[in-house]
Amino acid sequence: MSVITQAMILAAGKGTRLRPLTLETPKPLVEVGGQPLIVWHIKALQAAGVTDITINASWLADKLINVLGDGTQYGVNLHWSIEENEPLETAGGIFQALQNNKLKDAPFILVNSDVWTTYDFAKLHNYDLSHDQKAHLLLIDNPAHNSGGDFAINSGLASEQAVADADKFTFAGISVMSPRLVDGLVQGQPAALAPLLKQAMLKLQITAEVIDDNWVDVGTPERLEQINAFLATQDAVAHRGI
Repeated sequence: MSVITQAMILAAGKGTRLRPLTLETPKPLVEVGGQPLIVWHIKALQAAGVTDITINASWLADKLINVLGDGTQYGVNLHWSIEENEPLETAGGIFQALQNNKLKDAPFILVNSDVWTTYDFAKLHNYDLSHDQKAHLLLIDNPAHNSGGDFAINSGLASEQAVADADKFTFAGISVMSPRLVDGLVQGQPAALAPLLKQAMLKLQITAEVIDDNWVDVGTPERLEQINAFLATQDAVAHRGI
């Protein structure tokens, strides 16, 4: 069994739904429970033993780098993959990070910077992708803003369409990814992740599981307010990212 030693946090988006807050503050630096949202992930990954972390950045990248630096203050090694002009979307950003050797050619944990969760990344630290497997996705019960869900699970395999009356779930923005998923892309060209996942699902190369941890997509001012109100009533010290 191989041990996963690296992660990538997706942080290149403009955070348009959180404007005007994100006009001068990159969305990953928006504070949740008294610290930047992305710092929760960095600390939780470090606690799980994953200390090589690549972050892709584009919008207000300098501010992000100035705050987080090389990761020393968090006990990790941060590797920056800068998307100079426009964000390259998820798959394009992964591909560039691989091409520029910011991300090693080995499986990695992929995390959206704009979600907050109590999920323990240590559960993925020892996850072993099989030879043909392209990714393992974490799904959650559908929140109100995505009631139709994204993917179903059939015998452990993720699929776009549910079989019979099976439920569909929402992608949590957390996965174990093989670099092979983005093979064939063009460096510098934007590329979305969902079409690649769906193609691989048709070849039975994507697995998934449903988690029941606390999870919030901090994508709007209303949900930011909700998570801050929730944390104000909780013992956040117990969280791995505190």
